[in-house]
Amino acid sequence: MKRLLIIAFITLGFTAFSQNDTKAEALLTEVSNKIKSYKNISIDFKYELNNVNEENMNQETRGDVVIEGEKYKLNILGITRIFDGKTLYTISPEDEEVTISSDNSDEESTISPSDMLSFYEDGYTYQMDIIQNVKGRKIQYVKLSPMDTNSEIKHVLLGIDATTKHIYNLIEVGKNGTKTTLTVNSFQTDQPISKTLFTFDESKYEDYYINRID
Repeated sequence: MKRLLIIAFITLGFTAFSQNDTKAEALLTEVSNKIKSYKNISIDFKYELNNVNEENMNQETRGDVVIEGEKYKLNILGITRIFDGKTLYTISPEDEEVTISSDNSDEESTISPSDMLSFYEDGYTYQMDIIQNVKGRKIQYVKLSPMDTNSEIKHVLLGIDATTKHIYNLIEVGKNGTKTTLTVNSFQTDQPISKTLFTFDESKYEDYYINRID
């Protein structure tokens, strides 16, 4: 899935630009500091893809991800991705295949889970946007605009819970009319996790085709 948005929320990094809204800057810094204070984060989310210019372009799926520093385990669309800090393992039960590669988060078409909250640290300006009441929660949106005029992205809206300072959702609007929305259903921090959660055990996949691409 191109530009897998979820493969985008976690270590909220931040670089200030002179044209940024100071209130938005302060809010993002607060969210960033809070995120960085957690040992690990577990997120259950909903992923939606819509395009008003294309008939029947309305996809919705759910997934979950556990992140600890640069390491993560992501489940989405029946595929599991495990990154142990050095190597990425993509497990596809449907194809009975495991693809093993070095981390590919620098590829333009993919935003890795460890970058979920830092994808905009370079190349975006931001300003405060609307406030919405969502089921009793006050959600403050920050509008992110790409500095690159050739970007396929029109803008991104980052919804932040005004009380918890956690991310509620992320909405990416493309110039082609595509809207991708990632909504956090459950956000847990500092949970007890297995020491082997981010370890790939090849012996469990003896019947799978192992594709080593580097």
